[in-house]
Amino acid sequence: MRTNSLPALTAQLQFNNCIQRGFTLIELMIVVAIIGVLAAIAYPSYQDQVKKGRRASVQAIMQSIATKQEQYLLEARVYAATVPALKVGTTETDAWYTITIATNAAPPTYTITATAIGPQASDGNLTLDYQGVKAPANKWK
Repeated sequence: MRTNSLPALTAQLQFNNCIQRGFTLIELMIVVAIIGVLAAIAYPSYQDQVKKGRRASVQAIMQSIATKQEQYLLEARVYAATVPALKVGTTETDAWYTITIATNAAPPTYTITATAIGPQASDGNLTLDYQGVKAPANKWK
């Protein structure tokens, strides 16, 4: 008489199939290493794009301030010395840049400076003057 029954043999084959379907530790470690390498490459690129986005945002605000300065000059015959006097909102960039205005009465001139702070500090400062000169030129595109 045979000791192996059909249900026992079927159960044994199903058990063997379950074992062969899993991942080995080495396969799992290879996947983790690949993900680590991709993350190490992608994260700095992502950070650069975030800095560029913040820079573009403050540049738009600086352009808006310059436009408001020209309107202010027509009304008051001088340029405004502060951003609040122009009623331009800067709250979206306050965490990354401090915006100041330097003015001169005769002849009337101004220079808008966005000083980078916090994690944006490595990006550098931006300036825009009354003639539309933007510095540093490589940061304005």
